[in-house]
Order: sequence, then structure tokens, then C-alpha cells
Amino acid sequence: MSTKSGQAVWGCGPQFRFWVAFAFISALWTFAGEAAHAASIQPLEIVTKTGVHVFSVEMATTEEEKTTGLMYRKELPEGKGMLFDFTPEQEVSMWMKNTYISLDMIFIRADGRILRIAENTEPMSTKIIPSRGLAKGVLEVIAGTAQKYGIAPGDRVGHPLFNGK
Repeated sequence: MSTKSGQAVWGCGPQFRFWVAFAFISALWTFAGEAAHAASIQPLEIVTKTGVHVFSVEMATTEEEKTTGLMYRKELPEGKGMLFDFTPEQEVSMWMKNTYISLDMIFIRADGRILRIAENTEPMSTKIIPSRGLAKGVLEVIAGTAQKYGIAPGDRVGHPLFNGK
């Protein structure tokens, strides 16, 4: 603290201004990242014989997002998931490397029909999990979800990624 004309002046030097600017920019960067993450959360519904089941999914559209997926996550709440966009429809291979939680992987065709489900995948495994056919998307949800809700091949997925919506 210094005094100037009898008033206390708290840290108005260049270092102080630098740290204030740094803190402000860091806060903006953090909020922008959270907003972008929140913007990537979308609703997805699966129509099964037991009814319509709605999930909140994170979108994985960039190569980096698809490569990272749900790696390093310690939990995935029920009703949440990640939807991988593999446009155009193609043979897809997934794995569980660096993924700490067991998942159900739901492979989805371009028309929104479920092609195949890999249930209760093994955490941290590098074993390849193939689509066994052309898939436009893969939905990853917490293990046991498919069985709990009766999700099966042929069920319809409602999301703008798929032609059948």
C-alpha cells in the first residue's frame, strides 16, 4: 500500500493490473468453455417396446471429441450419455482404452434404427468393439441401460443426426 495525497492506493501498479486482467480473461475463458459444453448437450429418445426413453447426450463430432469420448471419466449418471457422429454411415470400431466405467455401446444406422448393442463393456480394455455393419452414430450410456429399458436392435432412435428423426 502506498499513499498519495493522504489517500491509500492499493496495488495500482502494472503488476496488479496484469493480474486483474489475467483473472478476468481466465474467468471469461472458463465460462465460455462451460457454455460451449452445455450447448453440446442434446436430447435423444429411444422408442422401445417398453416405451419412450429420453437421454441427455453430449455430442462427439470432431476427431478430438471422438478420439477422447468418455475416457478418464469416473462416473456417468443414468439418463446421460455421449453420441458419436460418424457421418457418413460407415463401419465403426470402438474400444474402452482409458475408460474407467463400463458402458453399453449402441450402434445406430442412418435411418435411426439400432443396429447392434455391445453391453457391459470391459473398462480399460483395448479389445476392438465393431459395429458389424454400417453405423452413422454410436450412443454410449452407463452399463446396464440397454437391459434396464429393454433397448434392442431394431428400436428407433430419435435425434436430428438420423434420417428417421
